[in-house]
Amino acid sequence: MNLLLAVPPTFWVAFALAGAVFTFIGSLGLYRLRDFYTRLHGPTKATTLGVGCLLVASALFFSVTADGLSLHEILVTLFLFITAPISAHLLAKAALHRKLPSLTPPPEIDRNVIT
Repeated sequence: MNLLLAVPPTFWVAFALAGAVFTFIGSLGLYRLRDFYTRLHGPTKATTLGVGCLLVASALFFSVTADGLSLHEILVTLFLFITAPISAHLLAKAALHRKLPSLTPPPEIDRNVIT
């Protein structure tokens, strides 16, 4: 007997709904936040979690309805969780290099402290 058949449909429906909510919150943050640095958090935090939940729900659904495990979604999720922080880091470094203005003032640096 397939162990995934014991998973009730509400389990992957809950993952799909959670993914939709997180993705919506991330896109809303991208729309509502005012400067580049705060806009980075919308797609990299909430949307990554939302798409991850949607992919887990898809993997569960297709593993139950098809003959065997669906590993495509798991590989896409892994790729997403690896590349999203790296791309956000590179975007932030490029913005710092171009000296994009931020809404928050930079921290004061004490020149007397030796690190």
